[in-house]
Amino acid sequence: MAKYLAAAGLAPLEAVWTRMAGAGLLLVGILAVARPRALRIPRSRLLFFLAYAVVAVAGVQALYFAAITRLPVGVTLLIEFTSPVLVVLWVRFIRKVRLPRTAFTGAVVAFVGLGIVVEVWSGLSLDPFGLLLAFGAAACCAGYFLLSDGFGDDVDPLGLIAWGLLGAALVLTPISRPWDIPWSAFARTATPEGGHALPVLGAALWMIVIATVAAYILGVTAVRRLSAAVGSTVASLEVIAGAVIAWVLVGEALGVFQIVGGLIVLTGAYLAQRATADLTEPVGEAREPVGAL
Repeated sequence: MAKYLAAAGLAPLEAVWTRMAGAGLLLVGILAVARPRALRIPRSRLLFFLAYAVVAVAGVQALYFAAITRLPVGVTLLIEFTSPVLVVLWVRFIRKVRLPRTAFTGAVVAFVGLGIVVEVWSGLSLDPFGLLLAFGAAACCAGYFLLSDGFGDDVDPLGLIAWGLLGAALVLTPISRPWDIPWSAFARTATPEGGHALPVLGAALWMIVIATVAAYILGVTAVRRLSAAVGSTVASLEVIAGAVIAWVLVGEALGVFQIVGGLIVLTGAYLAQRATADLTEPVGEAREPVGAL
């Protein structure tokens, strides 16, 4: 859907701001009516909420949206889903926690798969700056994992998401410059290169209501009932679904190396996440970066 906003003339940061502000206002409104207690922010958690908004929401979204203007959606998602591997490295070398050998096996497998995806033997056939943006999104997504492991029952997950979305919109306002957004573009129909035509307003509403608000609510509810290993496995289906939808709507087909490498990346990420699940779950209820895209 972001591709349609870009085709209509919105810059990546303008599309991100539209999504964050729209989803944040909608979710805060829903919670204010249905679950007002969720919106209470403990004073001791103000800095945590700020870090969540800047890293786990604004950072992930802004870098991802910028990356997909230079890379296929499927490739960007594959790179972003190396975040469990980055979490493994953080836990081992920063937190100094000894990890099972399978965690490092998963990390190596994921990076080998990633090398196949970007075709390193051909001198990186993909846009180098786009790759840098995608890896930045992966780093911020890893921050989502780590921040999500840092709060307990005093913070309502839905309230955290709602304020995180609005906070991200606020943080991005000076550089997104929403007053310069070509709002008339939402009354038009757009067609990304090689794709089908869709109303821009419809794409924006789908991105806000379905891909953000509904995704976050359903995702948070799901992972609070599932183990981290199961949650991360289900979440990895986003890569496959994203690649298929991008192929159908905007004509982005993955090559053989991207498909094979992608399967290897997901396998490695799964091994790494599964190996650390038992170490992270006792800290609090397991939470995964769901609905982050």
